[in-house]
Amino acid sequence: MKKVMVVAVVALSVLFVAFGASAQDDAWIPGLASFVLPGLGQILNDQVDKAILHFGVDIAIVAVGYYVGTLMPFAYYAIPALHLGWALYSGLDAYNVAKDQGFSIGLVENGITFSYTF
Repeated sequence: MKKVMVVAVVALSVLFVAFGASAQDDAWIPGLASFVLPGLGQILNDQVDKAILHFGVDIAIVAVGYYVGTLMPFAYYAIPALHLGWALYSGLDAYNVAKDQGFSIGLVENGITFSYTF
């Protein structure tokens, strides 16, 4: 499962870079971060309450899915689909908010620290 996730993240990164992610438009960074870990992109967008909600729902899907999977083994196979769907939604939400806010990341003048604006 970890190998599939790494391949998916790399493939999405290549697609974002190939289809329009320029230096002026860095909205893909919170989107990708929130796809990998739901809620992380919302933190980058400075939406802490929404980040806690997205992360909590992700944990609930895994926890409830494990419990339901022990009771009904046939339902155990729906949990990865729910988890992937939530990760996609969370990533899309973070991307749209970052694009609306004009999120960008760049080096500061002394070249040592990172600065982000939105």
